[in-house]
Order: sequence, then structure tokens, then C-alpha cells
Amino acid sequence: MDLQAVLGSVEMKTQWMRNNLRDLVGQESPSEDRLAVNAANAMVEGIARNLGGRIKRNRQKSFGDVLELHFGLTRSSRKPLLLLGHLDTVWPLGTLRTMPWREVDGRFWGPGVLDMKAGVVMALTAISTLRELKLERPVILLLNSEEEVGSPISRAITERLALQSEVVFVLEPAQGLAYKTARKGVGQYNVQVTGVGAHSGVDFERGHSAVLELAKLVQTISNFTRLERKLTVNCGVIAGGTRSNVIASQAHAEVDIRIAKASDAAYVEKLFRGLRVSDPHCKLTITGGINRPPMERKAGTIALFKRARGIAAQLGFDLGEAATGGGSDGNFTAALGVPTLDGMGAVGEGAHAAHESVVIEHLVPRTALLAAMIASVG
Repeated sequence: MDLQAVLGSVEMKTQWMRNNLRDLVGQESPSEDRLAVNAANAMVEGIARNLGGRIKRNRQKSFGDVLELHFGLTRSSRKPLLLLGHLDTVWPLGTLRTMPWREVDGRFWGPGVLDMKAGVVMALTAISTLRELKLERPVILLLNSEEEVGSPISRAITERLALQSEVVFVLEPAQGLAYKTARKGVGQYNVQVTGVGAHSGVDFERGHSAVLELAKLVQTISNFTRLERKLTVNCGVIAGGTRSNVIASQAHAEVDIRIAKASDAAYVEKLFRGLRVSDPHCKLTITGGINRPPMERKAGTIALFKRARGIAAQLGFDLGEAATGGGSDGNFTAALGVPTLDGMGAVGEGAHAAHESVVIEHLVPRTALLAAMIASVG
């Protein structure tokens, strides 16, 4: 593989990348808006057809369709390589009015530009480059429609395709300048307390406060954190009661969990199922659990990273390695034992924030690295 030819081919596509990214950011696609996500799907389908892609839409009713794009050799004994991304964003329709597409200070700006529409365009550019240089191999580009809300309908599709694939490359944003070889698992527990409502002035003794019980439970739950094992517990939302002169009959908390080891899922579950209220007149209900297993740093992923670091050096830049507390769809594939390398998308900052942006100077070399990594597998 001639890395300079790969780099040169990507450089020739700079304007093509910019135009497609601008158009894709211009098509807002919040997770909850099925039609908007499908409009983004249609844009990508048009690009994929021009690259010889074979398109399969996994049609959905509650979210946008899950887009499955097949490229490369149709008759091959080689397992495909799975490129994993998503087209949904956290931004509601109309965000472009206050966060328009811009090119300022060496960056592209706009809702979803970093997380992760730039990664999608990088993947399409890499596929185009390999096709042009006749370095094609079987590749599946899977673009999910509801990753930002936990991938409730696409997870099964992701896992099915991952088990058919040799490796998985995840197009989520880089961690600084680094690829990601580990991610924490993610969970959410909902803690609901039902008490006995009463007038706080007239019938105080008859009331049993759900708010008071929840306050005690929040203290207990917060102490579940174990920093030494990279297990964190955050009571991010609490609510309850109706008025200050009413003893609260209802209160609830939403609790975020992050775990570094798969074995900690059972440990956390045991802690939550062991919670009890101190007031026997109150009732406690616990729902939820771990919904993304951790992506643990294992041999297959380490080997992929070492290969990527070597290719990056030949392309003229250093590639770092990182772990993160955030989850992605790569958590699912890594938990299946399929070698998974994450953070292979754009470099930038401000994902989910008003300053979301992509650093332009890194797009070409990192897209060339992605293309070279695809060609190097198998």
C-alpha cells in the first residue's frame, strides 16, 4: 500500500468533503425526529450510490431507519470490516438558527458537525479513496439513527453485523488527538419513592414524606461510588412533591452509572436491589440497569491501535491512545469479543455544546489513516 498515494487521493477530495459535510450538517437530525433523520439518510444514500454502495434500509417506526451500506468486493472469502457511526444528533430542529454552519478560525462549526457527521463524511471519503486506488475490500458502513438516546432499536443490528465482521472501526470523535481503546459501561437506575400525602399543617402526623425518604436514599446511593475501581454513581435528577404545605406522596431520582469492568454490572445491580426505605409506610421501586457494557482494553483492540500508530507515523503525525468515561455503540461490539477501535472520527471540541466544531487541518491526514487502516485489515 502506497501511503502517499492514499494521502494524495484524500487531499484531492478536500472540497468534496467540505461540501458534503456542510450539506449534512444543514440537514438537522435530532434522534427523536424520524423524518429528519431519514432525510439525512437519503443524503448519505445518494453519496453511497455514487461510490458503488449497495444500500439496505432497516426500516423503523419509532425512530429513523438504520442505514446499512455495503461496499467493495461482492464475492470474497474475507469477512467484512464494519464501520460504525450514527446520523442522529442531540440538537433539536431549529438549532441552525443560533448555531449556523460556519468556517472560522480553521474550524467547521455547526450542530452535529463533530458528533458525528464529520466521521460519516470521513468514512465515505476513505471508501472513495480505496475504490479509486483499487484497494477495495468488503466494508459495511452502518449508520444508526438513535445512538444519542441509547441505541434501543439499532443495538441488535449492530451486534448482528459485528459478529459477521473481522473488526469494527467506530467513527466517533477522537479523544483530543487520540484513538480510544477503552470506554466505560453506562447505566441508569430510576429510584421511585411513594409516600403518604397529607396537609403539613393540619395532618402532619398522618403524612409520610417521599421526599425525606428519597433524600436519605440519595446519600446512600452516592456512596456507591468507588473511584479506585473507576465506578462512579451520579444522582443527576431528583424531583418530588407538589407544594411546600403538602407532605410529598411521590419523589424520584435518575441515577447515572459508569463502570470500567463488565463484572461490576452485577455488583452495582446488587447494591441497588439492596436499597430499603426506613419508613415502612413508604414504598420503594427500582428500575433500570446497565445498558451499555464497558469496552475493555483487550488484545485485539491493542493490536489494531499499534498498527494505526505505526501507519500514522508514516503519514507524519503522532497518534495517541486514550480511554473515556463516555459510551458508544463500540461498547456493544467490543463486549462481543470483536476487536474494536474507537475515536476514529474527527478532531475537535464541544460535542453536545454550543461551541461544537471540527479542526479542519486534521481531516485529511486522519481520513488517510482511516483509509489505510481499512486496507490493512485481513
